[in-house]
Amino acid sequence: MQKRAIAIHDISCVGRCSLTVALPILSAAGINTAVIPTALLSTHTGEFTGYTNLDLTDQLLPIAAHLVSLHLHFDAFYSGYLGSITQVDHVLAMIEQLTDTATHIFVDPAFADHGKLYKLMDKAMPERMCILCQKAHTIVPNMTEAAFLLGLPYQSDGYDTAYVKSLAIALSDLGPRSVVITDVALEAGQTGIAVYHAPSKEFSLHYKKRFAGVFHGTGDVFASFLISALMGGFTLLNAASLALDLTHKCIRLTLDGGEPLRYGVQFERVLPELIQALAANKLLEE
Repeated sequence: MQKRAIAIHDISCVGRCSLTVALPILSAAGINTAVIPTALLSTHTGEFTGYTNLDLTDQLLPIAAHLVSLHLHFDAFYSGYLGSITQVDHVLAMIEQLTDTATHIFVDPAFADHGKLYKLMDKAMPERMCILCQKAHTIVPNMTEAAFLLGLPYQSDGYDTAYVKSLAIALSDLGPRSVVITDVALEAGQTGIAVYHAPSKEFSLHYKKRFAGVFHGTGDVFASFLISALMGGFTLLNAASLALDLTHKCIRLTLDGGEPLRYGVQFERVLPELIQALAANKLLEE
């Protein structure tokens, strides 16, 4: 039977991020994906100016209430960037309303990067997002978010494997059984992920070459590849490795193509590889 997910993100009319990334990636993975948009923007807020922003906070709970009346089961519940404390509270309510014991709750706690909260983000967001992460089965913070969720100062460099592992274990102790930390770099010129699976206590680091530039939406791309692979039966480690490989290739193809980086990375070009990987995994399972 086809799996069903629900994705709660904002949507930008132009610029690959949030729902314009999550929906096509999950759909390509064969997952019937419902969406609850938290805001409608003309473009993302990265390198664009003059964008419009329609806040949809007042629509979130009415939408959820209607979906509850449909008696749908969701195999995955996927939340991303949330623009306010109120939206986090609404997503917490949605988890109670729209999930059951068989739903994989996947939280991308997108609220900070490079040691700073995102623009206009409430200073109380890390504490509130921590409560949301406690409800999750899998979380995907970057290094800044990992530190802030734990109430620790952000370290931009000079850390070692033991430090990253301590972050992952501490995050798992909040509640999630699976933690994937992004933007990990023990050396200059590299970027990677830390993967921790609490039930098995397995921890590993995986790296790729760091490309110069700012690549908007890659956190959403990575998270969407990751949840697609998890829903496709991959182990956490294999899902994270696949997501890293595909995201890295998206960046390389975008640089090779010469498209302005503010429009996001060309994830569309690697969707066939995602589909092939999922099909191969299914054959192995059979």
